[in-house]
Amino acid sequence: MSEAAHNTAGGYIQHHLTHLQLCRADDQWVWNECHGNFWAVNVDSMVFSLLLALFLGYLFRRIAVTASRDRPGRVQALVELIVDFVDDSVRSTFSGKSRLIAPLALTIFTWVFMMNFMDLIPVDFLPAAVQAPGVADYLRVVPTADVNITFGMSLSVFALVLFYSFRMKGAGGFLAELTMHPLNPKDLGVPLLFWPLVIIFNFVLETVGLLAKPLSLSLRLFGNMYAGELMFILIALLGVYQLPLHFPWAVFHILIITLQAYIFMMLTIVYMSQACEHH
Repeated sequence: MSEAAHNTAGGYIQHHLTHLQLCRADDQWVWNECHGNFWAVNVDSMVFSLLLALFLGYLFRRIAVTASRDRPGRVQALVELIVDFVDDSVRSTFSGKSRLIAPLALTIFTWVFMMNFMDLIPVDFLPAAVQAPGVADYLRVVPTADVNITFGMSLSVFALVLFYSFRMKGAGGFLAELTMHPLNPKDLGVPLLFWPLVIIFNFVLETVGLLAKPLSLSLRLFGNMYAGELMFILIALLGVYQLPLHFPWAVFHILIITLQAYIFMMLTIVYMSQACEHH
């Protein structure tokens, strides 16, 4: 993007909504020349999401090793509060028995929250701090504002849902759930001749509902964080006059990023609970 285009409001917004990308073109790796390339990698989303995951792993590991029952520090008290909160949410929502669900819910809540929290950093701060010509021309620091990240997380949850569905119900039970629910032809007294029609209707309805889970899970988080990021960019267009608007919006946005992390976690627990239920 030219400097003149960058100085316009539209160019400024487009600049901050463009990912730092790496792709292979003409048998070589190139930066920021990946328009229309399906295999382009959004390096900024990948790097920040992995760095935040490593930070959380280090933090929780350190708290677990150095935890003190007599004199807990502030960070330990905060971590214990989060763990208790997630544990209560799992106990009240998840109806099955699994050692994976509570750690999974804790990972999702804290990781999504930290990725969302990056939205509170001023949009020009990190791109200006990273002065690498040709690399830091574009830098988006909110991984959850990238649909590839949110969709990848939702697909991981979806894979776990399918795994637990087969594990708890077996292939026959899972297939029966798709074909005999919500309209059971036997309970409804449908003549045997019309059973295939009811089964096909159930299968289409349940398959659409099943596939909608990862789609809604990813798009809900992406849409909210993308809108929040766009609002911060619009506020930043005011220059030095942005401070009176930036602070109240940031305070309000803290509620949004926390709520979105909580919703993603709770829907994951609900989907996993449904996968373990027997009809």
